[in-house]
Amino acid sequence: MTARSGRGSAAALVLVGLACQEVGASFAVMLFPSTGPLGIVMLRLVFSALLLLAIARPRLRGHTAGAWRSVVWFGVVLASMNGLFYLALERLPLGVTVTIEVLGPLTLSILTASGLARWLWAGLALAGVGALGAGGWDRLDALGVVFALAAAVSWALYILASARVGREFPRLDGLALAMTVGAVIALPFGVLQAGSALLQPGILALGAAVALLSSTVPYALELIALRRLPASAFAIMMSLGPATASMAGFLLLGQRLSWLEIAGIALVIAASIGAVTAASRRPAIEPVG
Repeated sequence: MTARSGRGSAAALVLVGLACQEVGASFAVMLFPSTGPLGIVMLRLVFSALLLLAIARPRLRGHTAGAWRSVVWFGVVLASMNGLFYLALERLPLGVTVTIEVLGPLTLSILTASGLARWLWAGLALAGVGALGAGGWDRLDALGVVFALAAAVSWALYILASARVGREFPRLDGLALAMTVGAVIALPFGVLQAGSALLQPGILALGAAVALLSSTVPYALELIALRRLPASAFAIMMSLGPATASMAGFLLLGQRLSWLEIAGIALVIAASIGAVTAASRRPAIEPVG
């Protein structure tokens, strides 16, 4: 397989993962009245961990202390990213939440770009956020925006942590172990919020479906793709997240956006693509942690 065809297939994997992730997020919103956001986060991570452990059967011996630190850090990032995203999603429309969240990988891309062009992309992203505000900032919950911004930081960390674990562990081993760490972290919070709803078979079945669509399939595809794509190219694909999220929110949740909000989402997508394209023209930064 040539490098070009390998990157093409990796990009296709990311696109499939994005579509699954937003459909899964839409289903998760439907479960909020029963489980709360932290309850569905717990179900998502626990079922994802069980599925990945069964599929990957990761080998526990033969790894360095540094590799284990990477797995634990990746698990912490997974738990925080999912928790913050769903806490924001409880208060904000899906498309708006993902648009704010994508500012994380956008900022990462701007920081790795060179020249004055990166400030152009930063300004374009700022204009996009401003358009979101002008189109309905009065309808946005302030705490929801804070949660979404924190999720954006977690997403940037996720890109770096995922790339490192993908290099240090074969196949899906690292992801399965990190997902287990994340599930353990999320477990007490989820049980506390969801309570007796976790005893309902229907809720558990829907939670498993959300895990499959939102975590297991996308994260597995992304981890495989990150072995063939640089972090900057991966971030380009993530730029499409607000568009797919807005479409899923409209089709599955009936969440309508104003024209200004749609324009804001489009500006953030354009800024993301421009920034990561500029970043890809220089050597990729090495993940830290």
